Amino acid sequence: MDEIPKQTLEIFAALTASAVPYRWTGYDTLTIIAVVLLVLLASLLAAAETSLTRMTKVKAMALSEIKAKRASLLLKLLENQSGFLNPVLLVAVFSQLVAATLVGALAGHLFGVVGLAVSTALEVIVIFLIAEAIPKNWAVRNPERAALFSVPLVRAIVRFPPVRLLSKGILGLTDLLVRGKSVPLLGTVSEEELLAMADAALEEEVIETEERELIHSIISFGDTVAREVMVPRTDMVAVDESARVDEVLQTALDAGFSRIPVFRETIDDVIGIVLLKDLVRADREARSNEEVSSLVRAVQYVPETKPVADLLREMQAGKYQLAIVFDEYGGTSGLVTLEDLIEELVGEISDEFDKDVVDVEKLSGSEYLIVASKSLDELNDQLNVDLPQGEWDTLGGLFLSLLGHLPEEGEHVEVGNYRLVAEKVTRRRIGRVRLFKMESEPMRDPDE
Repeated sequence: MDEIPKQTLEIFAALTASAVPYRWTGYDTLTIIAVVLLVLLASLLAAAETSLTRMTKVKAMALSEIKAKRASLLLKLLENQSGFLNPVLLVAVFSQLVAATLVGALAGHLFGVVGLAVSTALEVIVIFLIAEAIPKNWAVRNPERAALFSVPLVRAIVRFPPVRLLSKGILGLTDLLVRGKSVPLLGTVSEEELLAMADAALEEEVIETEERELIHSIISFGDTVAREVMVPRTDMVAVDESARVDEVLQTALDAGFSRIPVFRETIDDVIGIVLLKDLVRADREARSNEEVSSLVRAVQYVPETKPVADLLREMQAGKYQLAIVFDEYGGTSGLVTLEDLIEELVGEISDEFDKDVVDVEKLSGSEYLIVASKSLDELNDQLNVDLPQGEWDTLGGLFLSLLGHLPEEGEHVEVGNYRLVAEKVTRRRIGRVRLFKMESEPMRDPDE
């Protein structure tokens, strides 16, 4: 067996020369206790940081509604995101660094340089496992439970004056070094995330298909304006103020409407509406030859850009069911009814007098016949297509924008992977459009 080189022995002797005889003291015991407490505190704060950053106000509100323990404290804590996150991070880093320093000092005192090197390696492994990996993985798997469990500790740290002052000072220094508009750290939920949550809930069979569709409708309802849901002026049934009562009554009965707009000279000057019940009463009172102007009632006017959510509240408060929509030039764009707004939320509402009109008819896996007045938002969602959106609201509007003129029947235009063909054109209006996808992958069946 080869002898150990003399130089190696000298190096080993130098490394162990600083070691002192093993002598455990009361200070060493206190050091070990302090290290254990600091590592435990760092572990709890790691779980708190992970769970609270994954927690949203929506989840906290849901926990509060089911009266979960400490849910109200959690909700208050989430109202000021940076107010708790910075103190938690500060105390967690402080705990880890102080624990590592104490272990290194104790190992160096007892075993010298070799002990210091070995303890450093063990510290990295132990602190990573106990104070980082284990608590954070547990918090990821149990975010609500971890958040509720850690609320009292985080609340105490946030209220501790030295920590609060120091974290505010560090935050102010950070703002000086990193200038820019501050953004929320957590707790906010975007519309896309809500939609994705509804889709995920449907896949996991937590909610039904109808509930998922209602959630999607409610979210999109907030972004919809009156122009998108109104009956366009070309489809309005309106009468001149000089028309006789019996003529207007027949018009209302033929159209199946209980309210008819009344205009003066042109439809751009709507002066009010006439109710079917007033027409019937006048007719029974032998006033059939009177002008309908004597029965006109006031009507509400709203701009095209009026959000339908605000309009719905106004209709409920004002107890009216029909409003005339006007454009930026003061002309009549169309009309909107309370039923139109409700249908935007819950889907089409039909009665025994409504005519069955198929707005999307499937011709093949990649071809559909569609009413030109079909909303692009609804069409993209219904058929899973990506037709471009812009200043136009309907499929017909997209066709005219791309073509630049009124098409003849059979004329077509291409956009992306789709071909649009004008199937029916009446005067200055496109009636139906044939949509054809030029790729082999079929579009979604609207009946699914």
